[in-house]
Amino acid sequence: MTPIIKLLRAAEWAAFEESGVFAGSPDDLRDGYIHISTPDQVAGTAAKWFAGEAGLMAVTLDAEALGMDLRWEPARGGVLFPHLYRPLVLADVVSIAPC
Repeated sequence: MTPIIKLLRAAEWAAFEESGVFAGSPDDLRDGYIHISTPDQVAGTAAKWFAGEAGLMAVTLDAEALGMDLRWEPARGGVLFPHLYRPLVLADVVSIAPC
């Protein structure tokens, strides 16, 4: 398993947990894919996009299980980030933890 992490705000996680589907944050929807980070990238993602936000959840996913809908594409400084081109479903979630 290759773990990758989607950071969700508390309200996003609550809605995902209730509906069973997460189509993306406003930034994800704007860009056309769900932004995800590797464990090594998640601290930088949190600092850049979620600074000062309380109640963040780190949702761990298995990169291999996401199949062809997951693409590794250059982002900050040309570094490859995982991008998911479909909604997340609860079955994709390996684990969750407060961030």
